[in-house]
Amino acid sequence: MSVAAPRSRGLSLPRVNIRAVVMVLYLGFLLLPIYWLINMSLKTNSEILGTFSLWPQNLTFDNYRTILTDPAWYMGYVNSLIYVVMNTVISLTVALPAAYAFSRYRFMGDKHLFFWLLTNRMAPPAVFALPFFQLYSSIGLFDTHIAVALAHCLFNVPLAVWILEGFMRGVPKEIDETAYIDGYSFGRFFVKIFMPLIASGIGVAAFFNFMFSWVELLLSRTLTSVNAKPIAATMTRTVSASGLDWGVLAAAGVLTIVPGALVIWFVRNYIAKGFALGRV
Repeated sequence: MSVAAPRSRGLSLPRVNIRAVVMVLYLGFLLLPIYWLINMSLKTNSEILGTFSLWPQNLTFDNYRTILTDPAWYMGYVNSLIYVVMNTVISLTVALPAAYAFSRYRFMGDKHLFFWLLTNRMAPPAVFALPFFQLYSSIGLFDTHIAVALAHCLFNVPLAVWILEGFMRGVPKEIDETAYIDGYSFGRFFVKIFMPLIASGIGVAAFFNFMFSWVELLLSRTLTSVNAKPIAATMTRTVSASGLDWGVLAAAGVLTIVPGALVIWFVRNYIAKGFALGRV
């Protein structure tokens, strides 16, 4: 009687998670420009132009020191933050009652007016650069923070109204009626009850208003010259006798990312809810 020999078991290869690999490659593709920007900001111009290296051979922080000590550089960040915050506050202040009106009332031409607001967001900023320049120059608002903040409202208010209106439609009208029966005035109801219910929408609208105003260049550069010149305009004018100062530009780019990253960190929960519930 013959006994069959046991079969030899081959080595089993580990299963590869395709989704994880794709996600890692995608994140690496997204983070590569940021890493390379940080890498350049820690190099000298001679190293940037002379050699190719994945990390700084001669680590230096002189580029950041130049930005943080030169008023021509750090005032660009101050000016940008001033008009961006002003624009965000003005846009939300105007958009909240407007979105409430669109979500709660029906009036003649409401859909056409709503569509007209969105067409302002669709138009390129170059269309309005010359009219804004002539208007602000004639009334003495040229090269001021409020000029850029008001100009950006042309695009950010429609966006905020569109986002907030989607959140407000999700709040039942019975809440409004119940508050009025309980004796709440409109202002008290809107601030104490209604705004907390749409806090996610307000956070999402504030985030997008901040980001669009922060990265916009054409209007902010056209409407300013010295006193309110933003950091983006300062970066485009950095030319010396020997050419562009690549290290300082890279350091300025890294510092430009920081405010947006901080805003994302503080409103990250609202943004997540906004993508799930609102018109984002």
